[in-house]
Amino acid sequence: MRLNPFNTGNINVRSSGGGGGRFPGGGGGKIGCGTIILAAIGALVFGINPMQTIGVVESVQQTTGAGGGGQASTNEQEICTRGPYANEACNALQSLNQTWAPEFQRAGIAFKQPFLDLYTGGGVRSGCGAAPAAAGPFYCPADQGIYINTTFFDTLEQRMGAGGDFARLYVMAHEYGHHIQNLTGLAGQIRSAQQRASRGEANQLQVRMELQADCYAGVWAGRNRNLIEAGDIEEGMQAAAAIGDDRLTGGRVSSENFTHGTSAQRSQALRLGLQGNDKACDEITLVR
Repeated sequence: MRLNPFNTGNINVRSSGGGGGRFPGGGGGKIGCGTIILAAIGALVFGINPMQTIGVVESVQQTTGAGGGGQASTNEQEICTRGPYANEACNALQSLNQTWAPEFQRAGIAFKQPFLDLYTGGGVRSGCGAAPAAAGPFYCPADQGIYINTTFFDTLEQRMGAGGDFARLYVMAHEYGHHIQNLTGLAGQIRSAQQRASRGEANQLQVRMELQADCYAGVWAGRNRNLIEAGDIEEGMQAAAAIGDDRLTGGRVSSENFTHGTSAQRSQALRLGLQGNDKACDEITLVR
């Protein structure tokens, strides 16, 4: 995908450094983004933390008090040119902001761009608490940050067979989708509904949140179709299918425990978004 070069005046980027934000004293603070517990279970059962990929740490909880990432660099130019993944992520962030900001303006909803934290090595501290490197990319609603351990992209390609630039951009756009849900208030509505629901029902609500974020990723790509290159769509579909709960768990977990959706559901949600109508993405969620 031929994204335009980033302008540091148009994006909010920082870095926690190489291994910054490790768990102090071995434990760290409370995890406001409560699904980190599921991530730990995934690490124990699946070896390569498949349930953590594409932000299993993502939470719809509006947590506070945990504090944001520490000792973050503020030199956007330096951060965004540390490597091809960083440069690509910064280009994507600018494109995502430019695509979604006008939509919020037309809807009369206040827009605030998220910040992007690019780090490598160990874990990181966010406004949702401390997360290990194995947690993968995630969005923290408490500080409105997208956290990307760039080494995850190597895992995505080498262990999950989902390579290519569009696969990585899909990850970024998916996390941005959770930011949209946060700004519109949908995340808070889902959280309230989950608190009243059974475990199975709460998981289904979470699945719908994840599928809507996939759909939003497709909307972004669809509205920038002039930048899409041959093979991009196939890369995105392959990535969406690779991270379906059914494929990641290999049948070892019942569907009522799924939190992100099956391979077919995730591919379908991305395809729906590619048609360019974000209103269709709204139909994915049960909560209006």
